Amino acid sequence: MDQQQMKQAVADAALEYIRSKLDNDTVLGIGTGSTANLFIDNLASIKGHINATVASSEASAARLKSHGIPVYDLNSVNQVDFYIDGADESNSALQLIKGGGAALTREKIVTAVAEQFICIADESKLVHTLGQFPLPVEVIPMARSHVARELVKLGGDPVYREGVVTDNGNIILDVYNFSIPKPLETEARINNITGVVTNGLFALKPADVLLLGTAGGVKTLRAE
Repeated sequence: MDQQQMKQAVADAALEYIRSKLDNDTVLGIGTGSTANLFIDNLASIKGHINATVASSEASAARLKSHGIPVYDLNSVNQVDFYIDGADESNSALQLIKGGGAALTREKIVTAVAEQFICIADESKLVHTLGQFPLPVEVIPMARSHVARELVKLGGDPVYREGVVTDNGNIILDVYNFSIPKPLETEARINNITGVVTNGLFALKPADVLLLGTAGGVKTLRAE
């Protein structure tokens, strides 16, 4: 299978994973990105069984609505049973880097609420040490230079993602050349920089399950 076929395979596997668990009260959290989009398209086939969804971005909300799938504000639901989203990187502990699509803050909020986070990704995303993919950091615009200087002190090379404004009205700094052997410590440290909204490390609350597309099929991984 090529990468696109792997993405489709994990989107299909995610649909099967949740299908038998749906009931009239189930609320699905839906992520953002190319693999999440494939999952959204799969949901159209069972939309009559979906009570409610919440989306981590305006783009995902629009895609869900285009299929006639109900989308609610997170504040209007009592729980999120499953959150299904992709990742830019994952380690064996299912700690992730997310935010390539600039939706990291809303993704992290939905993750915090969800009972179970199901990550869907192809095998190229599984790494030994996080940081090969540049770490996104969402920043209040007036703090951009200050945050960049602090990220340099941590050993990274922050680059302003030009032309990108998040759904929250903020900007993104992508931190390159930044190996992350201690994701828990690094996530907390960056979040403590004044002006940072959040960063793309999902280590304090990692995925519960990783459905990983490989050349030999989809593997189900749980944190080591």
